[in-house]
Amino acid sequence: MSHGHSHGGGGCQCAAEREEPPEQRGLAYGLYLRIDLERLQCLNESREGSGRGVFKPWEERTDRSKFVESDADEELLFNIPFTGNVKLKGIIIMGEDDESHPSEMRLISRFSNVYHLSIHISKNFGADTTKVFYIGLRGEWTELRRHEVTICNYEASANPADHKVHQVTPQTHFIS
Repeated sequence: MSHGHSHGGGGCQCAAEREEPPEQRGLAYGLYLRIDLERLQCLNESREGSGRGVFKPWEERTDRSKFVESDADEELLFNIPFTGNVKLKGIIIMGEDDESHPSEMRLISRFSNVYHLSIHISKNFGADTTKVFYIGLRGEWTELRRHEVTICNYEASANPADHKVHQVTPQTHFIS
């Protein structure tokens, strides 16, 4: 299969030839299960809470009843918290088949293993608003290991009132 680049005599290992069969592709884009939907935010959405609806199972990606549309301009900003660490390997965005489809996006994260991701859709193909039906995230998820804070009190000097000692006979010791 020719696809416009050279492999230097070696076998092709590019994504075009490693693509999953359609029945397994949905499993790969299953990170929506690992999103903390209660804390997910979509800024500049025309209908409050509609940004959450575009993160859905692969099988529902063609459902056009759930979508998000930008409000004041073509920009959308998704702040996506995960329930663990994610190593993002792929993303799919499905929009309307017209000028409102996203044409440019930025992914904002600090590390390759993240527990929070921001997606900034900055442009579309010329419409006043941007419309998105599905965002699929592909990658690996691992449980977030949080170390709880332990509160400890250290005494600089002992307070005798805190340390009750019951002795029957008081004793006196002399050191010479």
